[in-house]
Amino acid sequence: MGHNDMTTGRLDAIWIKRAHRGPMDSVPSASLRAGHGIVGNADRGGRRQVTLMEREVWEALMLELGAAAPPSSRRANLLVSGLRLAESRGRTLRIGACRLRIVGETRPCERMDDALLGLSAAMAPEWRGGAHAEVLDDAEIQVGATVEWVEYEP
Repeated sequence: MGHNDMTTGRLDAIWIKRAHRGPMDSVPSASLRAGHGIVGNADRGGRRQVTLMEREVWEALMLELGAAAPPSSRRANLLVSGLRLAESRGRTLRIGACRLRIVGETRPCERMDDALLGLSAAMAPEWRGGAHAEVLDDAEIQVGATVEWVEYEP
């Protein structure tokens, strides 16, 4: 595995989208359901149960674009810092008591350019649009929780 596996990160924000294409509500904690996603989130189930983004990547994107849009513009569910999501397909991330299996890269959609012109192209390389994951455990997560890579034990 990579050289930065010893790092632990932090869950900096949680957003719930109550309706498809609706606003992202910032919440201090959320309930996750194995095989589904975040309770109360509109787009649940399937392979894209939870979407994640790195704070450091968002800040780099804003510098590149000379912009200051809030990270909620990405429309991801979870904002993490201190740990890299790039090339993590198939790996297991633990946030508090909940494990998430990274299914793949979240490709930016054209809606990102509604938020900020040029954003979808800037996100395209190196997983900068973030990742999406399947939920493995029923658990509550809180902003401030520790985030770390773990070995998967079925």
